[in-house]
Amino acid sequence: MRILLVGAGGVGDAIAKIAARRSFFEQLVVSDYDITRAERTIAWIEAKHGPQGDRFVAAQIDASDAEVVERVAREHGVTHVMNAVEPKFVMPIFRGAIAAGADYMDMAMSLSVPHPSNPYGETGVKLGDEQFAVAHEWEQAGRLALVGMGVEPGLSDVFARYAVDHLFSEVDELGTRDGANLVVRDDEGNEIFAPSFSIWTTIEECLNPPVIFEKGRGWYTTPPFSEPEVFDFPEGIGPVECVNVEHEEVLLMPRWLDAKRVTFKYGLGDEFIGILKTLNQLGLDKTEPIRVRSANGPVEVSPRDVVAAGLPDPATLGPRMTGKTCAGLWVTGTGTDGQPREVYLYHVSDNEWTMAEYEAQCVVWQTALNPVVALELLATGAWSGAGVLGPEAFDAKPFLDLMAKPESEGGYGQAWGLEERTPATTA
Repeated sequence: MRILLVGAGGVGDAIAKIAARRSFFEQLVVSDYDITRAERTIAWIEAKHGPQGDRFVAAQIDASDAEVVERVAREHGVTHVMNAVEPKFVMPIFRGAIAAGADYMDMAMSLSVPHPSNPYGETGVKLGDEQFAVAHEWEQAGRLALVGMGVEPGLSDVFARYAVDHLFSEVDELGTRDGANLVVRDDEGNEIFAPSFSIWTTIEECLNPPVIFEKGRGWYTTPPFSEPEVFDFPEGIGPVECVNVEHEEVLLMPRWLDAKRVTFKYGLGDEFIGILKTLNQLGLDKTEPIRVRSANGPVEVSPRDVVAAGLPDPATLGPRMTGKTCAGLWVTGTGTDGQPREVYLYHVSDNEWTMAEYEAQCVVWQTALNPVVALELLATGAWSGAGVLGPEAFDAKPFLDLMAKPESEGGYGQAWGLEERTPATTA
């Protein structure tokens, strides 16, 4: 396996660092628009693990240009293109990969188009629609595009497949629930506002109308930040208020899994919700360029790009961050014994540990872990397929087994949890 990693930001950097401990690939090309970022990642790997020869190489790439992606992939003879940049670049990387005759993987799917009215599926473009529309091309080419293979979406979808196959005879709801107790402080120790993940992506997810799936009704939308609930997260995180957010799981899970309802809720907090609403009111969430003055004359810039540029890079927050983040899936329905059952399947990432081991903050590290596990399963043949497929299309057990197995035994040493729940713990 020869991998082209597109993007050496926080998540891309962590993907390369995690992969450095594995032996399933022949070469990993770390690429970025700013090649110095790719070179910095490789320098860290070599300082930590010793000289790598040509196992890791750096390349410059323009992720917005499918022809450039194809050219770089062909130059390095890659078999797999791993997309680790913002979702606005999904389609050119996706197209560049198939043009180069390579398989493809991403952690976020092609973007939706604003869809204020219901039903969602008839009035707007859903997350991933552009990719699924050309699934036949990937099938005919015998190539695989594994979409939504991060942590959420990704691990949450693996949990869903596991729950349907092994824990439930009938599923009422597959509900992804994400929460954390992370705190970021400035040099004086004061708590500050600094999103732990890409603000560009967060704005996209949180200000679009959230989507819900119900069997018999299909996909539909609700207002942003709707249906708040307090969810009790494990391992000391505790209760966090979560709200509906547009997310890929809701678009992926119903394609392969039988459930009466699919939802995604994220623990944002009142301060973050207030800031997102203000950005929306001021038009600072928009992606269309506007004309502004500059020292060198008028320029056109995207308001959202300005917001992102004005905030700290999430990849740099690790030293200032404390706490844990939890990604998981709350499942309700009828167990295999015929009795009512509720479980929460989850994975917790501790910032102190990820910083000590990888010099990567916990949110980006947790996201990066899962595509590396998936790539290894594809390399060994434990997972295989053609077309545009989500994580639900594959057997969950090989993934969860490899993820949890100790590193000394060839695994990743990342235990995942399964908590039996009652309505009282989620109300």
